[in-house]
Amino acid sequence: MKRFPKEFSDLLTREGRRVLDGKHPALSGVLATGRSRFVGAEGLLDQKKARGLAALLDTALGDKMSPMEQAIPRGATWDMKVAYTEKLPKTVSVRTAMLDDDESPALERAEEIGLIGFLRSKSFHAFAEALSGYPLRRQWGLQTLCYWPKDYSGPHNDHHPDEPLGCDGYTDLHLTFCTEGVDHQWIVYEQKSHLSEIQSIATVGGVTCYRLPFWHYTTPLVPKRGREGDARRWVLLGTFLDRWS
Repeated sequence: MKRFPKEFSDLLTREGRRVLDGKHPALSGVLATGRSRFVGAEGLLDQKKARGLAALLDTALGDKMSPMEQAIPRGATWDMKVAYTEKLPKTVSVRTAMLDDDESPALERAEEIGLIGFLRSKSFHAFAEALSGYPLRRQWGLQTLCYWPKDYSGPHNDHHPDEPLGCDGYTDLHLTFCTEGVDHQWIVYEQKSHLSEIQSIATVGGVTCYRLPFWHYTTPLVPKRGREGDARRWVLLGTFLDRWS
């Protein structure tokens, strides 16, 4: 594919349209039920188109992504005075671009391939509302991430208590486009106050939706043997505030 479709809905399968129309028995409005703060699903996006878009992202944005690295600080271990009092800040290794930032080096390229219009489309917003079950504002943040081999995100909760519009909770919608060299990557997330749930995110056209804050982490991306140079997981994400906030 040479461009993203103008509407997010053009990428949906029949199952995906059932979610968009509020008619999917298991997924429509799933986060608002309170059973979980995370849902991941495959089969909602056309896989053939998704493979083409993974290649397009690689070609168009691969050289426009900025590294984001936060290592374990030395003090997290050696400044301890009592055993088992360790506190670990968020650690991460990934490449990123903020697509709602006019100064982003990736913005012009993203507009050229239709990515901005795709993520700003009415159906993207409508899908986030239909899947999450929350009424969401019609302006939202956009970001893209790219995980290479060994890239990961350490345990964190994405809580923003200092931001009045998001401190009581907000919704993230993620679309995943893996290249063919990816073997596996997992998300581990909180259920009943334990990091006890795990799900594959090494998908082609996978959809994940988060009701934040909640605790989770992403394991290091592992490539297939001999495919290290062709192992990348692209993530397109929208961050939505509640309409009533």
